[in-house]
Amino acid sequence: MRQVGTFARFCVVGAIGFVVDVATLYALSDTLGWYAARLISFLCAATATWALNRRLTFTGRDPHASAPAVLREYLRYLASMLGGGVVNYLVYLGALHGLRGDHAPAVGVALGSAGGLVVNYLLARHLVFRHKQNP
Repeated sequence: MRQVGTFARFCVVGAIGFVVDVATLYALSDTLGWYAARLISFLCAATATWALNRRLTFTGRDPHASAPAVLREYLRYLASMLGGGVVNYLVYLGALHGLRGDHAPAVGVALGSAGGLVVNYLLARHLVFRHKQNP
């Protein structure tokens, strides 16, 4: 049952990441365009979700971990999120080209996030935030 709680927290954190993603996307779109802004918004959302998942979802992290260890975890998280991120970006592109109106980018982010959700959860749980086994 603990797995369900962890996945539910991951989904809540993902919803917060979605808000960060869309807010950043729309804030940068006039300057960078929809494609480049999406890359930056993904990075901002991934950073926010790493911090929240580290603190709230995958608890048991060493609070006294060294800065290099935390940085390695962050980079491992970003690398693992690229799998779901590719799915996310492709779905986003499909929405940009297939939908009309101001809502198309937000719908694309939402559909892309849903498409990458399970992939990202499994990678985060088993590669980034796995607990070390006691000897």
